[in-house]
Amino acid sequence: MDERFKRLVDRLHPAFLNLRACPPFSSAKGLPKKGVYWFSKNGKALYVGRSDNIPRRYAEHRNLSSGGNKAAFAFILACKAAQCGKASYAKVGSRKALMENPEFRKAFDAAKNRIREMEFRAVAEDDPTCQALLEVYCAVALATPYNDFGNH
Repeated sequence: MDERFKRLVDRLHPAFLNLRACPPFSSAKGLPKKGVYWFSKNGKALYVGRSDNIPRRYAEHRNLSSGGNKAAFAFILACKAAQCGKASYAKVGSRKALMENPEFRKAFDAAKNRIREMEFRAVAEDDPTCQALLEVYCAVALATPYNDFGNH
C-alpha cells in the first residue's frame, strides 16, 4: 500500500471512535470547524456528511429556510417519503421541479423538522482527503441507510 495513503487510513478508525464517543451537540456552539458529522435518532445512525464549515452545514440541514441544494439530508428523506426516487437532471423530476411541487415541499419541510429532533455529532478533520475517506468509513461502519456514494 502507498505509504501516504496508509498514513491516512491509519487515522480513520481512531477518528471514527472519537465521533462515536462524542456526546450529541444541541446547538452549533462547540462544533469543530472542519470535519465529519453524523445524524442519528434514538441511537440509530442515519446519515454521515463532511464539511469545511460544520456549524454552517448543521444550520443548513435544519433551517426551514434552507432549499433542496443546502439541506441534502432532508431532500433525501423527502424523496423517500414522497416515493419519488432520486432527483434527475432532466426538467421533469429535477430538484427544482420537485421543490416547486407542493406535496414534495410539504415532505421536505417535514423532513427538516425531523432532522431538528435528531442527535448530531461531529469530529474535527482538517485534511480534505482524510475527511473524504472518513466520511465513507463512518457511513460504512455505522451502516447509515441514507448515504449513497453513487455517481451522477
